[in-house]
Amino acid sequence: MEDAESTIRAATKITKKTFLEALKANDFGKLKALLVQRKIDVDTVFEVEDENMVLASYKQGYWLPNYKLKSSWATGLHLAVLFGHIESLLVLLDHHAAINCRPNGKTPLHVACEVANVECVKILCDHGAKLNAYSLSGHTPLHLCTKESSIVCAKQLVWRGANVNMKTNNADEETPLHAAVRGGLPELAAFYVEHGALVDSVNAHLETPLALAAYWALRFKEQVYSAQHHLVCRLLLASKAQVNARDEDFKAPLHKAAWNCDEDAMRLLLEAGAEANLLDVNGCAAIQYVLKVTPVRPTARPARCYQLLLNHGAARIYPPQFHKVLESCHACPLAVEVVVNAYEHIVWTPKWKKAIPEDSLERHWDFYHSLFSICSNTPRSLMHLARCAVRRILLSRCHQVIPLLPLPLSLKNYLLLEPEGIIY
Repeated sequence: MEDAESTIRAATKITKKTFLEALKANDFGKLKALLVQRKIDVDTVFEVEDENMVLASYKQGYWLPNYKLKSSWATGLHLAVLFGHIESLLVLLDHHAAINCRPNGKTPLHVACEVANVECVKILCDHGAKLNAYSLSGHTPLHLCTKESSIVCAKQLVWRGANVNMKTNNADEETPLHAAVRGGLPELAAFYVEHGALVDSVNAHLETPLALAAYWALRFKEQVYSAQHHLVCRLLLASKAQVNARDEDFKAPLHKAAWNCDEDAMRLLLEAGAEANLLDVNGCAAIQYVLKVTPVRPTARPARCYQLLLNHGAARIYPPQFHKVLESCHACPLAVEVVVNAYEHIVWTPKWKKAIPEDSLERHWDFYHSLFSICSNTPRSLMHLARCAVRRILLSRCHQVIPLLPLPLSLKNYLLLEPEGIIY
């Protein structure tokens, strides 16, 4: 009896191996023969390598042994989609393979979107795949369309009736629009909006797609700014997204752009009506965010960020705290110049000199010499005081009104705090 069972197990193992090899080679003739002869069940589950977790999906918040992350369970349908073998996929479907099964958390349609195979998406949809099925991690197929190559898959799903406003069934509660925005896909974001996506939908943290676009515009690892995310911002603002929407920490999109020291995103938001003085849960406005990150944004132009905010009516740094400006911006004297020139007059204190490292002081000696000379007990120039008087009248309209004044360009730039590299 035991010998017979061993023989059966060995034969089954060989059959599974043959079936798997046929799947990998797209030998659909052999697959069909094995299925017709009923040598193997069409929904047999295989354990295969899956280090990139294309086939697997796990619930959030669970610890997983390492071995589970290197391999996954999958049926023939999942593997045919993974390999992009259309002929094998059709053979399996002709033999009534379970189209919505998820042995390791994803349906075959999830996998098709993950690998961006639009032909597989079409075939699965034609055979009754559930368009809004959740993976074990709570994602619909639309949520997995996060690459440029998968936009065609997302369009197929939406055209066939996928819910464009369905939120993930997990702690994030994000819509497909959130996913497209995070990935910097303006074409897909525009497509979703055209097909009914709520432009101000919020995730579990009350973040709108505009807030995510502003935040993810900085690729932190490379410290470069994404023109694609800026385009998404422009698109969402053109679609009437709320520019001052607040998340659970009371942060507006402008706070997130300021955290990145992203002058392009800040300009877009401010020109669309972002309020420069909104405070977050900690009482910080956007200008404080720029101040915090200036030393760690090597590719940014903080002087432009301060200039933008001040020309849109941002409150100035509290004068007794000005040494913090020097602590953050000592290597960027143009930024210091912009902030200093927003005051009618400010007097230096011993904290200022302590805030400037010796190497910065030496490297920018001419500038800092002018700073300490001007910020003494003597008044600023009449021209500077006139500038401050004009700006005090215009407040948040500086950026609008000053360019329209009948003045020489150099004088307009002066009124708009354009830095010159020295203070006088």
